[in-house]
Amino acid sequence: MFGRVTGGTVVALMALAGAARAQQAAGALPPGVTAQMVREGEALFKGAGLCSACHGQDGKGIPNLGANLADPQWVHSKGSYDGIVKQIIDGVTAAKSTTGVVMPPKGGTTITDAQVKAIAAYVWSLSQPAKK
Repeated sequence: MFGRVTGGTVVALMALAGAARAQQAAGALPPGVTAQMVREGEALFKGAGLCSACHGQDGKGIPNLGANLADPQWVHSKGSYDGIVKQIIDGVTAAKSTTGVVMPPKGGTTITDAQVKAIAAYVWSLSQPAKK
């Protein structure tokens, strides 16, 4: 059995749900994304994911190689977390690339789907305006 839910428990759960909605409304992180994913994504972006080889250590791009990921302008998606995940998984053909350089699926690496999601969380965070 699950036990009895008291009025205090209901109030606490409602407060938690309200805080989560407020955090999301404030643009904190997309649903399902955690701060830990963003931290892991940064390490992968700069390491095993090989993203920084074309997009630079800061994600601001390398001329004639990889696009700037740190601004709010997106070419191949709307910049949503899910859109970025899809873009990393699918890659970008030379014909669609703004630099004419291919981005292979998963950057040409063997990163896992969980690692793709972490990188996408980090990339998403790069393009968000600084909070004051």
